This record gives sequence, structure tokens and C-alpha cells, in this order.
Amino acid sequence: MNKEVATAEESVSIAKAEIIKESQRIEESSLYSSKGHFIVAYFWSNFHLVIGIPMVILAAIAGSSFISNDNTTGGILSIIVAILSAIMTFLNPNEKAHNHLNVGNNFDSLLNDIRIFRTIDCWQEDLDRILTERLKSFSSRKSNLNGGAPQIPWWAYQLAKRGIMSGEGDYKVDKKLPDITDQIPKSEDKPV
Repeated sequence: MNKEVATAEESVSIAKAEIIKESQRIEESSLYSSKGHFIVAYFWSNFHLVIGIPMVILAAIAGSSFISNDNTTGGILSIIVAILSAIMTFLNPNEKAHNHLNVGNNFDSLLNDIRIFRTIDCWQEDLDRILTERLKSFSSRKSNLNGGAPQIPWWAYQLAKRGIMSGEGDYKVDKKLPDITDQIPKSEDKPV
């Protein structure tokens, strides 16, 4: 018996199914990486402010203490400012925040590209060989990002994971909306 495939039914090759699975892995990894880097960037930005603002205020107070001949207070405050300045110079939180933000944006870009590939491009008429080559380029892009990225601390990964699990990485359009027919009372639900 000759069974014809209807237009709504598309035969998926084993290769295409594996391409889609691998693209989902890259997508998931990119989501965790981007979210983790965004959390670290936020941390370092705040660290920069938490150390920088008091440092500026204490430096101003130390300067005014020397002007008012209160050398002891001015000296102590100057030491504190020197320590805070050394911490800022050594840790360079502004540069770390900038680096993590850039890497997070790059992973987010990869995430968007691989999602479009998985949900749209894989369902076009392209040959499995072409899709495989494109998948390899996404995988290579991910490897390059990982190779040049600063490490995400364990705590940032855990915060990213918790956020993702609570739905922070989800889009409203992807959530299953209730079917309108589920909202219509069934005849057995009506009072007699």
C-alpha cells in the first residue's frame, strides 16, 4: 500500500532530529551563559559604585579635615581612601562589568540565532548536510565565546539557574495559552 504524506505531516530525518537536539543544547547552554554573565556584570557594576562613591566622599572629607587642621581625622580618612583606591585599581570592577556584559550580550545573540535556526531554518527545504554545516558554525561560535569569556563564579551560575527555572528566560509567546474550548462549560458541569 502506497501511503502519501499529507502537507501538514513532514518526515523528519534522523539527522535533522539530531541537528535539532544539538541546537537545543547550544541554545540552553547559551541561555545559562548569557544569564550568568549578566549577573556577574551587575555585581561588578554595583561593586564599583559601592566602593567608588564612599571613596569619593571620604576623599572630600579628608581634604576638608586637612584644611581645618584636623590632621588626625584627615590622616585616617586618607589611609582609608588609599586602601579603597588600591582595591579599585587591583580588582578593576568597571572593566570586569564591561567584559561580562559584552560576553553576556554575545551569548544572547548566539541564543537568538540558534533559536531561529532551530525553529525556522531547520524546517525549510535545506539538505541535512547544509543544516549540519550551519550547526557546526554555531557550535564553533559557542566554543570561541567560551574560550574568550571570563569565568562565571559558582554563585552567579546558581542565581542564573534559579532565575531560568523560575521562568526569567521564557517569552510570553512561548507559554501555552489555555484553549478557548477548555473555558466553555461542559453539559455535565451545568446545574440541572
